[in-house]
Amino acid sequence: MSVSSKLRAWQRDAVRRLLAAIQQLRLPGPSVLPVAGAVVGVYSGLAAGLFANLIALVRGLSLGFPLLVEAFRPGSEARLLLSEALTEARWHFEFIIVGVPLGLAALGLARLIEPGDGREVVRRRLEVLALLVLGALSLYYPLVGLAAVNSMLGHAPGASRSLEHLPPWFVLLLPTLGGAMVGRLLRDRPETHGHGVPEVVNAVERQGRLPARDGLLKLLASAVTIGTGGSAGREGPIVYGGAAFGSEVGRTLGFTQRELAILMASGAGAGIAASFNAPVAGAIFAMEILLREFQLRVFSPIILASVTATMVGRGVMGSAAMLERVAYTMVSGWEVVFYGLLGLVCGGLAYTFIQALHGVEEFFQGRRPGRLSELLGQQPLPVRAALGGLLVGILALAHPVVWGTGHEFANDALVRGLSLALLASGCVLKLTATALTLGSGGSGGTFFPVTVIGAMAGGAFGEVLHAMLPGVTAPSGAYAMVGMGGAVAAMTRGPLTGMMMVYELSGNYAIILPLMVTCTLASALCHVLVERRAARTKEEGLVLRRSPVRALVVWEEPVLPEMPAEALRARLLSSKATALPVRDAAGKLLGVVVASALGERLRQAGEGATVQVLMDAGPVLPADAPVSEALATLDLQATGVLAVEDGARVGVVTRLGLEGFLQGRRGASLPTHAFGVTELRR
Repeated sequence: MSVSSKLRAWQRDAVRRLLAAIQQLRLPGPSVLPVAGAVVGVYSGLAAGLFANLIALVRGLSLGFPLLVEAFRPGSEARLLLSEALTEARWHFEFIIVGVPLGLAALGLARLIEPGDGREVVRRRLEVLALLVLGALSLYYPLVGLAAVNSMLGHAPGASRSLEHLPPWFVLLLPTLGGAMVGRLLRDRPETHGHGVPEVVNAVERQGRLPARDGLLKLLASAVTIGTGGSAGREGPIVYGGAAFGSEVGRTLGFTQRELAILMASGAGAGIAASFNAPVAGAIFAMEILLREFQLRVFSPIILASVTATMVGRGVMGSAAMLERVAYTMVSGWEVVFYGLLGLVCGGLAYTFIQALHGVEEFFQGRRPGRLSELLGQQPLPVRAALGGLLVGILALAHPVVWGTGHEFANDALVRGLSLALLASGCVLKLTATALTLGSGGSGGTFFPVTVIGAMAGGAFGEVLHAMLPGVTAPSGAYAMVGMGGAVAAMTRGPLTGMMMVYELSGNYAIILPLMVTCTLASALCHVLVERRAARTKEEGLVLRRSPVRALVVWEEPVLPEMPAEALRARLLSSKATALPVRDAAGKLLGVVVASALGERLRQAGEGATVQVLMDAGPVLPADAPVSEALATLDLQATGVLAVEDGARVGVVTRLGLEGFLQGRRGASLPTHAFGVTELRR
């Protein structure tokens, strides 16, 4: 045999071996999870960039539309600005060089996998991940171009934070129109009304899912809110959007519920990382606030998601530091005491903000005493949100920190660019305006406003302290910086998140000791204040999740669906729950028949009716299902009785029985709002 023949035979054998090895390829969930986390991080970064650019576009079109029109005129100054912005944009063509071959290679590998023997899962996972990578590349470059357009619009008069040259009627009108638009967008989707983070915490804790469509709607509504001057943050919608995308990707890849929760947390943490340009803080947020665990199995997807989100976010939004880099040193050991006092101030402020936000929500929804609250509750959401926008516009005339996210004023506080009066009034007005924006029906997050509130409060605290004790205290900018971390830590009850966020944003290691003191005390105080009101409810929530319905079931002999109405009446009269389970001859539990619904149904069906016509078909609970699941199912089915099965035994559980159990556990009714903005059942 010639050398060439041997070489061809060796090649054929190598190809056969390679194809055989490919057929043995398996991609279990734990091995795919880090890659999926990285891909979800890319889309979280894209979502953060899209959201920031939507806000800038809404603001730019509202205030600088003539400049956009001028950009189409050859030789105009606007066209030169646009050309310069496009030239200086961070295109990162290396993403194409790396991403396209990887995506195409994964698609090609998927084509080589033959069907059967469980290989469809491997093929689907390769195809989904490859298409997601290629799709991300197709979205990245248009976003960079949009960022360049927004950079040009940023030169329009009024596109900056200064509102002095704008007519007062315009400052009032713009947030009013924005509120009306957001109210119209969200009017028919009540599930999107939250602030973002609590919904994600709920989904991760209960291992549920978040629809990607709701995430996109929340991004759009929040962009309109902030772009038209509403006082809200952009991180909440990004957290929700990142988690929703992670949920959809995880379900498509066939992950388990636990892996799905980790992927949702990865997307949410990546959203924080991209929004604040703080990858470590984003990862810690996902582990401390969402998953509440720091185990090795969750590190890889969360860290990779934060890294890729930050890279993409920097490409779209730039890598400039959000905060001014302020030199800091501790002047004396006495400052530890003062930073501890600042932590208590931040904890009290965060609790005040939580209460104000819930109070405004209740007032606008008609759940507060008084004729005005009742009247507002009768109005549609667009009217309520528009009124909230009008009130925010009035506050913006008094202090421009109210307008939008207001994070530029945090920088002014860091460099002592604001007087004590502006710092103190800015803290109060920003808190009030954010509660009005979100409580009236606007959309947005709370992190950005809380950082501004903390900077204002810390700056005012530092100004007073430095004036009294100039020899033993640092300038007020240091206290403003630490106040930001304290406010975030108190709001989230996550001291590590507050510490790392401000540490990354400041780039100053010397600030870490004051941050540790302030964030810990702020978080502890706010937690105690919230727990004082919610401790009983949280204990009840734990009881609801741990108590099976078995002890509350009324065990009954089931009836057959063929039983006539006359015989059924006699059985119902002897029933302890005035309801009976219905089971067919094959032993399958079909639902329940309830005495209270019998009369109307008999009139409609006639005296010859059987149980089959009179019963309520519905879900069947196992006897070990928790009480919380039973209550949720009753609410979902809008019924008062459910069938329960425990092996051969069957029975019913009633809403009255469950409510009696609750009253026995707590002895009092629940408060309407037992939890803060991010304080959920743990």
